[in-house]
Amino acid sequence: MAATPRGTTPVPPDPHPRLTVLSGPSGVGKSTVVAHMRKVHPEVWLSVSATTRKPRPGERHGVQYFFVDDEEFDKLVANGELLEWAEFAGNRYGTPRRAVLDRLEAGEPVLLEIDLQGARLVRNSMPEAQLVFLAPPSWDELVRRLTGRGTEPPDVIERRLAAAKIELAAEPEFDTTLVNTSVEDVARELLALVKVL
Repeated sequence: MAATPRGTTPVPPDPHPRLTVLSGPSGVGKSTVVAHMRKVHPEVWLSVSATTRKPRPGERHGVQYFFVDDEEFDKLVANGELLEWAEFAGNRYGTPRRAVLDRLEAGEPVLLEIDLQGARLVRNSMPEAQLVFLAPPSWDELVRRLTGRGTEPPDVIERRLAAAKIELAAEPEFDTTLVNTSVEDVARELLALVKVL
């Protein structure tokens, strides 16, 4: 929590749940941390993004992502149905707006796991959102995780590494940083942030 500047009155916490945005460089383990947290605490609602990316082995429509084609994604954008959207590594990703707003209005904490571009767009449209940056223990560890996936061709990995350098430099834009040294520890810290009203 930031200290209250002298001469100002502390703002009481908002009684309504906030939107929490988890972001960080590709390969840092965002999905792993979120999956672990939701296994232990399934009541935390995670927004499912729409993407034009093809499913990876084991991924299912409506679970990891809503897999759509370019034409469907264009319609979502044109109709204002996405809270944010961004292009990354040649694919587009976006957060369906209505589901997020419905959950917040119902008093439920909402978690978004999105990239840097998306986090910035959410901050612009919902300044009250809490932005959490997930950082790797080191650059070498991030490179190891990205190259060890074995699911992407070398040119995509190179693009992801270049993007990761830019994403790491954006850490000061976030409200809180968590370092992913242990999935269990980070999941617990993230849960505490999500549930703080």
